[in-house]
Parts: sequence; C-alpha cells; structure tokens
Amino acid sequence: MVRSCIISLWILQTLAAAQEPAILQVRVIEGEGVVYPIGSRATRGITVQVTDETGHPMDAATVGFRLPEGGPGGTFSTGAKTETVTTGADGRAGVWGMQWNRTVGPFEIRITAMKGQTRAGTLCSQYLTDALAPHQARVGPRHGHPWLWVSLALAGATAGSLAVTGLSGKPAQGAAASSTGVQLGAPTITLGHP
Repeated sequence: MVRSCIISLWILQTLAAAQEPAILQVRVIEGEGVVYPIGSRATRGITVQVTDETGHPMDAATVGFRLPEGGPGGTFSTGAKTETVTTGADGRAGVWGMQWNRTVGPFEIRITAMKGQTRAGTLCSQYLTDALAPHQARVGPRHGHPWLWVSLALAGATAGSLAVTGLSGKPAQGAAASSTGVQLGAPTITLGHP
C-alpha cells in the first residue's frame, strides 16, 4: 500500500514536471516604443506572448508588469506600480489604462513571466512627453500663440483697408480711414492715419 502511494506520487510529480517548460520566452507584441503625453491615460496597452522553448504558447503562465518607482512612469488602473495577469490559451497577457505621471522622459516597464519554477523576463520601453498630442491641440488665442492671432487679425484689417483704398483710388470712408483705426483688445493696437 505504501509502495503504491509512493509510485502514484512519483507519477504525479513526473507529469507535473513534464507540463513545466524547460525555458520560457517572453516577447512584447504591442506597446514597445509608444510615446504618451504627460498626465494622460494609456490608450494602447502592453501585450506580451509567453511561449516555451519550442515556440508553443504557454497557457496559465503568470505575468507580472512593474512600472518604475520614480521618474517618468505612472500607475496601473488599480493605482499600483505592479499588475499581475494570467496568459490565455494563446499565451498572451496584457495590461492597459495606465495613468501616466507628469515627468518627461524615457522609462522601462519590467515584465516577468513564470510557469511552475521556470521564469523569464523582458523590458518594454516607453516615453512621456510634454508636447501636445494632435488630438489635444486646440485652436484659439487661449490655447495657441496669442501674438499669432493678433498678427493675423491685423494683417486682415490692413489688407481690407488697402483693398478698399486700391479699388476706389482714395481712402475708405469707414472706420479704417478714421484716426482711431482698428482696435483690438488690451493693449490697444491702432491702425490708420496718425
């Protein structure tokens, strides 16, 4: 009886060892080199694929993602610096929705995969910038360059005044020909005759 229990235990250990891979490989599928504006939330995730030494996907491998403790980086959607995910049948695991901090610069996310006693790891590089993303750019004097908008308004007023003068051969009778000219906001900018 004792001998059969020992043999059964040995068989179970052998089967478990046969299911453990000798080598794990971790490859970043999505997210490498992505640039995000500071203070934003990640709109794309980081996805990795875990395979064994023969390239077959590893189901139920545990994958840990770790953001830097300081400098550029942020937190995962849980508010923590680490996130753990289990791979599916395709060997893939991913995280997304990270909240980035307001520190500009490059950073690396450490990724570690584990199946049984076998471990492997890789890094995923990303970058935080203070430049506005195209979808964040706004048009108008409050968000753009105010002097550009003033210059464009002045150029338009001057062109209109010149066009009226050029067509009639004499100064326009309206506000553009008066001594007060065109006035825009504070400080007052005046166009016209002194």
